[in-house]
Amino acid sequence: MGLNSTVSANRLHIGFFGMRNAGKSSLVNAVTGQELSVVSSVLGTTTDPVLKTMELLPLGPVVIIDTPGFDDEGDLGEMRVKKTREILRRVDIAVLAVDATVGLSKADSELIDIFTQRKIPFITVFNKSDLLESIPQPAANEIYVSAVNNEGIFELKEMLSKIRPKGEICGKLVGDLIKKDDTVLLITPIDSAAPKGRLILPQQQVIRDILDADAASFVVKENGIENALCSLGVKPALVICDSQVFALANKAVPKEIPLTSFSILMARSKGFLNTAINGVKAIEKLKDGDTVLISEGCTHHRQCGDIGSVKIPALLRKFTGKQINIELSSGNHFPEDLSKYALVIHCGGCMLNNREMQYRMETAIDNGVPFTNYGTALAFMNGILERSITPIPEAFAEFKK
Repeated sequence: MGLNSTVSANRLHIGFFGMRNAGKSSLVNAVTGQELSVVSSVLGTTTDPVLKTMELLPLGPVVIIDTPGFDDEGDLGEMRVKKTREILRRVDIAVLAVDATVGLSKADSELIDIFTQRKIPFITVFNKSDLLESIPQPAANEIYVSAVNNEGIFELKEMLSKIRPKGEICGKLVGDLIKKDDTVLLITPIDSAAPKGRLILPQQQVIRDILDADAASFVVKENGIENALCSLGVKPALVICDSQVFALANKAVPKEIPLTSFSILMARSKGFLNTAINGVKAIEKLKDGDTVLISEGCTHHRQCGDIGSVKIPALLRKFTGKQINIELSSGNHFPEDLSKYALVIHCGGCMLNNREMQYRMETAIDNGVPFTNYGTALAFMNGILERSITPIPEAFAEFKK
């Protein structure tokens, strides 16, 4: 992933939904101008969500998602519908494909109810309009198109651009916390889980954000902190470390220099840092036999010393002195029922878009379960939470409440 590329999590997610054979795949192909999805007259040709990152004018960088039919049947059908419901958690805009020769079905109405409940902007697209003798007057969020004849597709894309959510797809990261010509020291351990030859995504994004702010970044591993501080010649405006080396960084970086972590900044960008600050207090209340869910948005291969499955569980048990049960989730899997858990500790969410992270946070809140993240939890258990959020005014204010 290059520094000038828009990552999937920061792209507008557009999902195409509807019944089997409503023409979703044909519609996706017509909108994108590419043969992304297999088209067939056989019911249920799309068996799994199909995702494609691309530039779609006039919207810009997007992720297009074609989903299985929402009326799919049988055991496999139920699994496909479940996958479709998972996709609904992360779409920013929904397109409901309806067979114009049939009209709205019960399944279509159920989808509209879900869009409305989750406040997802949507357009109802009556496809196969070429088969109609006359085209009815559409409502404000409706359009009649023919994917096979490419009729109404330009107008559909214009409608999509008009209903896109206002504001940025992702929140503030670090650029607004520094000034032009500032120097920022980044402490980036290269462990076995890091991609070969690359930095992990939060590190890439922070570097890019620093460059966009016309500031300078100085990158070192954890064994180069003291040498870097001596070599810079100026006091860094901010030091950002990997959460795994919080304790080491706290000792090595003078107290007058602001210190935070990539994970805390990512939680800020994803819009759940304040919730994480409040949720982390639950660690002190954990009891023997409590179960903690540790969740990651990515699906990397867990190795010896993995932060989520090894380091955080070990530190939790040491910090609390309690026999705590740990359960793990990763990727797109996230339990809908969290009632069995005493706490959820989530990663920073760099691989998940803001809507998905908001869904996970709100699911925890609805279940009455405290919700925090890796960086906040590690800072708390290392006794440096206040220091780690002091550079972030809105988070510091929440902490002081």
